[in-house]
Amino acid sequence: MEKHSYTGKTKEEAIQKAITDLQEVTENLFIRELENEKTGLFKSKKVEIEVIEKREVRDNIKRILIKILKDMGFETTIEIKNKNEVPTYEIYSDNDALLIGKNGKNLQALSVIVHQIIKKEINHEYKFLLDVNSYREKRDHILERLARKIAKEVVDTQIEVKLDSMNSYERRIIHNALANNKKVFTESTGEEPNRHVVIKPVEK
Repeated sequence: MEKHSYTGKTKEEAIQKAITDLQEVTENLFIRELENEKTGLFKSKKVEIEVIEKREVRDNIKRILIKILKDMGFETTIEIKNKNEVPTYEIYSDNDALLIGKNGKNLQALSVIVHQIIKKEINHEYKFLLDVNSYREKRDHILERLARKIAKEVVDTQIEVKLDSMNSYERRIIHNALANNKKVFTESTGEEPNRHVVIKPVEK
């Protein structure tokens, strides 16, 4: 993954040089300002920036995934899809069940590892998702149906329900599924890794 360096009298000037050279808009670039350096004893400072193209980050994630999974003994094919403008790496393997793990724990662990590698390399947060043979997509639909079913029970009984512990991504699915429901509200409680969602009735 290539990192480009540009300098200018101001950060804006350095960024403009990057835009012109790379033929990209700023939205498609990760830009990090490096330490300013003086050009001489009585001269003004130069601003240096480091620039990485987001498409290179996207492609590099695929290379990292292939290497990690190969080292783990998996034979895989990976497709990059864009879902809601977020790159999703769809993995097809010779052992999907093992790669996913119980309740998706192995897939979640892999996601955490790759996110940490990328954050260290580019010094930025980069949002992307990993999926195995549409497991996450199917799981999302299951959670959404579960949320609506439990919400109906809560409305009927007026008794709050605590769901099983979930990771932050799954909790967000529950929260979003019920965000427009005027009869219940959701809260996340507990400490990781046992944090869970509670669905509560709105007082009449």
